[in-house]
Amino acid sequence: MNLATLRLDEPPTVVSAGIGVHGVSTAHDVFRLPDLWQLHLYNYAGELSVGQSVHAIRPGHVSLVPPNTEVHFHYRGRSEHFYVHLRLHDGGTPRVIPVMQDAAAESTCLADLLRHAVTAMPASPSRASAEVWAALWRIAELPRADGAGRHHPFVAAAQACIEEHLAGPLSVPDVARAVGISHTHLTRMFRAETGLTVVSYIRRRRLQRARHLLLSSTLSITAIAAAVGIADLQAFNKACRRELGASPRQVRAAGHERAGEALATSVE
Repeated sequence: MNLATLRLDEPPTVVSAGIGVHGVSTAHDVFRLPDLWQLHLYNYAGELSVGQSVHAIRPGHVSLVPPNTEVHFHYRGRSEHFYVHLRLHDGGTPRVIPVMQDAAAESTCLADLLRHAVTAMPASPSRASAEVWAALWRIAELPRADGAGRHHPFVAAAQACIEEHLAGPLSVPDVARAVGISHTHLTRMFRAETGLTVVSYIRRRRLQRARHLLLSSTLSITAIAAAVGIADLQAFNKACRRELGASPRQVRAAGHERAGEALATSVE
């Protein structure tokens, strides 16, 4: 087994979490968890066999094995890893990830999350589940050697930069400099992976945030325009009409009207 399919739309239920110590009395363990997923973050070298597939274990590698799957661990002396035994919900978007991955730079963050889960588990299983859920999302978004799954690291970094600076002045050269590549290279990669230009993506994210604030807050339209990086009200009005199909006032009024209708229906 090389790939596993999981769904992360809802938080997992953590049944057990801890630090496993192996390889002391035996160099080989074999077991399965009939009803639980098993997550491991490794701090040693060894091998994991899942079905006919053999995966090298290295410090910083992470594995996620589905329920009712027999695994064979081969150790080279004392071996420690974080482990979590958990249940995942069946609903939501399926995500296909490798059973074994090199977490690389993410391994430090994953170790912190799993350490928090281990210490929280006795007193607050819900807190442990939250920490593990965050770790699972990071694992699901690790860059893949085959190019599948997550966006190219430069595109992902550009999107992160855009989110962090959405409220301020933001140009394509600004984003390219932050990512560390040329304007032309970023433009080409961004369109290939998202189907949008960088400028179109920035405008879309700004107006998605503006729509949320128009519908869910009492902030003035002037304040909302500034909060999404379009301080000029005429430009904000034009952008709303282009992206949302209505003026800011019309978007807010339509939202209030729908909310009133929903309230009336629930009372009836």
